[in-house]
Amino acid sequence: MLCYNEAIDDEIIEILEQAGIKGYTKWTKVQGKGNTSEPHLLSHIWPKANNALFTVLSDEIAGELLENIAKLKTRVAKVGLKAFLLPVEQAT
Repeated sequence: MLCYNEAIDDEIIEILEQAGIKGYTKWTKVQGKGNTSEPHLLSHIWPKANNALFTVLSDEIAGELLENIAKLKTRVAKVGLKAFLLPVEQAT
């Protein structure tokens, strides 16, 4: 699961495509507040928003994706980007 500033959506999608990831669900205009970036609350004071993206991957592809997300995060440190690796027990 990825949560990130909507401003870097193109970079996120490019990373997914490079990893051969074709399937995902994306929520746009979600609100959030983190420890290292400004709040993204869709308000007059904090007008920015986040996107959240969820996909189910093999361990190998997940590892590659996390490495590439970490590289992007170093380039856009103040923008807001979090990656979460969650176990999936079953998918149908």
